[in-house]
Amino acid sequence: MASSDPHKRAEVLELYKLAVDMADRISARRGSANAFFLSVQTTFIALISLGFPRVSGAPWWVPPPSLSLAGTALSAAWWMQLRSYRDLNTAKFACIIKLEERFPVKIFADEWEELRRDRVHGWRTSKRPANGPS
Repeated sequence: MASSDPHKRAEVLELYKLAVDMADRISARRGSANAFFLSVQTTFIALISLGFPRVSGAPWWVPPPSLSLAGTALSAAWWMQLRSYRDLNTAKFACIIKLEERFPVKIFADEWEELRRDRVHGWRTSKRPANGPS
């Protein structure tokens, strides 16, 4: 750490631990939200496939408008929530990486650098480490 004051170093380390724990909790909440939305969307699909009562006499593969609107609204809410979690975690990891500048070892910064180096247009090119054995 850059500072020689042991109390300040301990405070920074505690803030770092808190930030990492909060980022982990956000990831867990994102997983729970995914499970919830996936369950509800699966229920919509089940209702459609079981032949939700038709008023207009439309074919079985055409869902009622109310069910279609509800599914679309739910999908939009799901997408917005996932985007919010992504943005929040991006900000948290930016703060974590900034705190790591004070440490002799930069675990998250190194991990992100490895991920960036191993990607081409968002797709992983190889599972081998960049500087590791062939």
